[in-house]
Amino acid sequence: MGSTTQIHGACLCGIVSVTIATNSNHVGVCHCSMCRKWGGGPMFAVEFAGDVNFKGSEHISTFSSSEWAERGFCQQCGTHLFYRLKQDGHYALPVGLLDGADDWKITEQIFIDQKPRYYSLAEKPSS
Repeated sequence: MGSTTQIHGACLCGIVSVTIATNSNHVGVCHCSMCRKWGGGPMFAVEFAGDVNFKGSEHISTFSSSEWAERGFCQQCGTHLFYRLKQDGHYALPVGLLDGADDWKITEQIFIDQKPRYYSLAEKPSS
């Protein structure tokens, strides 16, 4: 991706959309038990510390999943929209939510020690 690119995405029903600006094509994979319970498998996420602009935000509900983070989803269709740190507003968005999925590359895996044995990814976990 190199230069800053505007990327759009939307939930399944389209009532919530998102626009972000990024200069990275990196995807992180979280294998923690909460992410797996939330999505039925690991979370493939794109992280943003800055501008994440939601349209239709009145249709977003949040769940406080820990003391430090919350998860957002569409009230209408249930699509997972984000994992957000409460203190600094750092976002992790599911990469499948965003358009242009072919440009992304897995560069990091976290909580690899919690990954169950029934799946394996070809990419090497970060140290």
